[in-house]
Amino acid sequence: MAILAIQTDPVRPNPEPAETGWRSELRRAIRDPRELCQLLNLPEEFAVRAVAAAEGFPLLVPRGYVARMRPGDPADPLLRQVLPVEDELVTPPSYLTDPVGDRAAEVVPGLLHKYPGRALLISTGACAVHCRYCFRRHYPYGEAPKSLAAWQPALDQIRADETLHEVLLSGGDPLVLVDDYLARLVERIAAISHVRRLRIHTRLPIVLPERVCPDLLSWLVGGSLTPIVVVHANHPAEIDTAVSASMQRLVSAGVVVLNQAVLLRGVNDTADTMAALCERLVDLGVMPYYLHQLDRVAGASHFDVPESAGREIIAQLTARLPGYAVPRYVREVAGHASKLPIV
Repeated sequence: MAILAIQTDPVRPNPEPAETGWRSELRRAIRDPRELCQLLNLPEEFAVRAVAAAEGFPLLVPRGYVARMRPGDPADPLLRQVLPVEDELVTPPSYLTDPVGDRAAEVVPGLLHKYPGRALLISTGACAVHCRYCFRRHYPYGEAPKSLAAWQPALDQIRADETLHEVLLSGGDPLVLVDDYLARLVERIAAISHVRRLRIHTRLPIVLPERVCPDLLSWLVGGSLTPIVVVHANHPAEIDTAVSASMQRLVSAGVVVLNQAVLLRGVNDTADTMAALCERLVDLGVMPYYLHQLDRVAGASHFDVPESAGREIIAQLTARLPGYAVPRYVREVAGHASKLPIV
């Protein structure tokens, strides 16, 4: 089955000044598996396999993120998240192209309504990194709105439903969109009187920390909506000095910052790793929010960790950490009105 490739470039609905900072770093991101393997001194066999596995879902990873990886180690937990491997070409019957029921939840193009009180906009198909376990790696992003005018049906739908108090921007990754465009989109959302909160789901502060810049903070905290940013870190090695600074900029600006992780085999499937991640986050003022059981998306079965192992990790975290530092262990099941706790 063909895989729909996610966009890899920042979306610019209107002309913008010359690129600087984060946009320049995103343009420089690595897209060639051979280059990635050469930079990390990996044997040629890894590059050959990665090229084959990347045909349907291309490689994309910022150079700053690669700099946190251990050269010569194919088992590096950051590398495992982004390097295409042969296992992606094997899909068990229970692994689907839409494992969480996104298509069934789409009310109008780009607007998903799964849970009471909140709705989600697929704001873009672009990302700064292609995580190999991405549950939307097959999503038909080409059908989503690409301009402010095209978002009007979704905004009208939100306006018509007074039970909606929170709007989520997701993707792809909404923070690959330029700030002028995001500010204008958020202004239109804020004009809907019954919407009170704005939630951003993003991996950019982790993989491209330069993205947390003054222009971003200006529209994020300068409006009437309460801002919540949910970042995505899976391993403590992802949180270097630059990422720490990006988290602190968000927290200091008054943004509620939460982290969601995915339980991944060979990445964070030990209590020691998860404890180190949770403590590092809490020290930065970021609350561990969710630990997700892997969504069973086609191409990601090699990341699966048994729920019994996940329960044991949570039990050990509960014994070692204060309650606020222990994430909720959950699974998303299509058609349910909330994430389901795994107990």
